Amino acid sequence: MGFIKTYFRQKLGLILFSAACVVVFAVVFILYNLPVAAVLYPAAICAVFACICLIWDILRKKSKHMTLLRVGRLPSQLVGELPQIRCQDDADYQAIINTLCDERRRMIDETDMRYRDMIDYYTVWAHQIKTPIAAMRLTLQDEDSLLCRQLSEQLQRIEQYVDMVLAFLRLDSNSKDYVFKVQQLDPIVRCAVKKFADQFIRKKLRLDYRPTQAQVLTDDKWLAFVIEQVLSNALKYTEQGSIAVYIEEPLTLCVRDSGIGIAPEDLPRVFEKSYTGYNGRRDKKASGLGLYLCKRICDSLGHGISIQSAPGRGTVVKIRLHREELVVE
Repeated sequence: MGFIKTYFRQKLGLILFSAACVVVFAVVFILYNLPVAAVLYPAAICAVFACICLIWDILRKKSKHMTLLRVGRLPSQLVGELPQIRCQDDADYQAIINTLCDERRRMIDETDMRYRDMIDYYTVWAHQIKTPIAAMRLTLQDEDSLLCRQLSEQLQRIEQYVDMVLAFLRLDSNSKDYVFKVQQLDPIVRCAVKKFADQFIRKKLRLDYRPTQAQVLTDDKWLAFVIEQVLSNALKYTEQGSIAVYIEEPLTLCVRDSGIGIAPEDLPRVFEKSYTGYNGRRDKKASGLGLYLCKRICDSLGHGISIQSAPGRGTVVKIRLHREELVVE
């Protein structure tokens, strides 16, 4: 209906002009005492032919309109089947469209090239920076003092930030190195916990770890990254008490802390990119990327992640590792 209204609105001037011509001829015939039927009969015949031509033109324009709608839903890279050129306006519009599509393709190619160069540079940088980090870690291991332990903890944070950079770069890359296989969950958890042993000791926090004896279909490297991020947040916002790591049914890994908790208004947005919330703004060092990366990675792994928390009552992060069984048809 919208197309018909638009069509007649465009043709309204021509229709009014034709009607005005019939009226002028009729008035002239009346003034000269000529039979008006001599005007009305040809006008009726012309009206019939006009209706036939109008219907044909509507069908032709409708076909052109549907073709343009179909083309408009295609990506610019696939735009090629434009309607047949029937007038100079069609040729001009199609020339403009083709020019814009070529320009857009060129801009996309240039943007992709710059993006790939940036990804390659930062990936190389992240791998190169790990060499001095490892050297400094070996140097600090030779001496056991309060200063060395503090430096080791800060060095671990630097290494964690480097891992976050690598994870962030790989999220949207075409070469996602996911390797799915059935993994024992306990070795992944123990390895993640071991990285933060010094922080548990320094803050005098009790670790309540209950072996899960569970198996999960996942990528151990990416799942370990998620668990490390969750443990890092728990340690950051817990000054006393304990951190518990346990399993719930159905196959849900839980990390519970006795920290400061999360404000109710922040809970719906904790997985948003760069959102730090009240605790992050108070900390002044939070990037708002940790939980965002965890959510993106869990989505890619087919896992789920959720958070329950209340101010002053701690936080529990639940990583749902259960996957629906694949049905072979």
